[in-house]
Amino acid sequence: METFLIRALQLILSLSLLVIIHEGGHFFFARLFKIRVEKFYIFFDPWFSLFKFKPKNSDTEYGVGWLPLGGYCKISGMIDESMDTEQMKQPAQPWEFRSKPAWQRLLVMVGGVLMNFLLALFIYSMILYTWGDSYIALKDMTYGMKFNETAQQIGFRDGDILKSADDKELVRFDMDMLRDIVEAREVTVLRNGEEKKILMPELSLLDVAKEDPMFVATFRPNIVDSVLAGGGFAKAGIQKGDSLLAFNGTPLNSWNEFMDEMGKLRSKAELEKKTSTSFSLVYSRQGVRDTVTVQTNEQFMVDAVGGLVSYKETNLSYGFFESFPAGVTLGINTLKGYVNDMKYVFTKEGAKSVGGFGTIGSIFPKVWDWQRFWEMTAFLSIILAFMNILPIPALDGGHVLFLLYEIIARRKPSDKFLEYAQMVGMFLLFALLIWANFNDVLRFLF
Repeated sequence: METFLIRALQLILSLSLLVIIHEGGHFFFARLFKIRVEKFYIFFDPWFSLFKFKPKNSDTEYGVGWLPLGGYCKISGMIDESMDTEQMKQPAQPWEFRSKPAWQRLLVMVGGVLMNFLLALFIYSMILYTWGDSYIALKDMTYGMKFNETAQQIGFRDGDILKSADDKELVRFDMDMLRDIVEAREVTVLRNGEEKKILMPELSLLDVAKEDPMFVATFRPNIVDSVLAGGGFAKAGIQKGDSLLAFNGTPLNSWNEFMDEMGKLRSKAELEKKTSTSFSLVYSRQGVRDTVTVQTNEQFMVDAVGGLVSYKETNLSYGFFESFPAGVTLGINTLKGYVNDMKYVFTKEGAKSVGGFGTIGSIFPKVWDWQRFWEMTAFLSIILAFMNILPIPALDGGHVLFLLYEIIARRKPSDKFLEYAQMVGMFLLFALLIWANFNDVLRFLF
């Protein structure tokens, strides 16, 4: 319950900040061009609001709605999510959105997206300035990588050190690395001191990313690093420094494989409704082999840690002014990766992977970590900016599309057309919202 509350609080704080900044972008340009803003709300307020106030001599009512699905900035003289069509039937007033030149209305509509993107770049810059950037370079992972069956069939081998994908250097172990490998035509690895070229077939990043065990993981030697007194390993006589050789007759070449076998054993025991289980383990100590039976605890653990490797860490620090170009580069690369992955949403598996608030909340850490919080907030700001600029009615991009048509054709779409387009767009958005959260429910139940 505590984990749920921590994640929920982070999600609400992050989304509230992003909504304020996004709607603030619309508000800023509207007021810049002397367009009246009737409402500025965090979250939606159908029927009633949790809080509202209207400053003296102000045309704007500020408030907090009860429906946490975003927020809105109600601008006079436009058809938006408020669906205030009665206002549009009245004669146009000089302070209304519809009375302003097309270029001013265009800036009002892109203001939210612009502010979200700038916010993400600023947050990334401040993260680099405050915490720097630390990682272990792939070239320094001297034990190489561990590859699953799919990767082995393509031609990778355990222990390969990743060098490049289509001549682009692979620097660190992250999602960008996996994306570069999957979408490459040729991957170069260092194997036993020699470079090897691996030709890549056509793969789906979505399929590869969900494989268990992972397509590629850091290689962990099959050496025991520590044993907890009273645990399964300790009772079986396993000690620090022992090498694990076989699990129930299956050869072990890494700690990764030991953990995979433990996962299979746990799944089988849970299906059989056992509270614990045992397995046969062959190990080696100073060249002497022995076989023992290991009993797990009720959590199907053996209370031991292994496969730890100490690699040289690369640490980058940034001065205040240095952090901005680095933050811009990080933000742009994040946007490129997200846009690239969007093509998978339109596949059958991609549709199943779409998630709602539960999925978004799960990306936040289980304990409060400010660095991770700001990283996730910047990432969500990138997503919000991109999704809102899509040319879908009811989104900012839909309004931009119609404004561009007006600029090119030199005539406005009719109010009735804009009204119907807004209704269709809102229907599509609510359908997507329901589908995404339905997927979350299915994942939770099954």
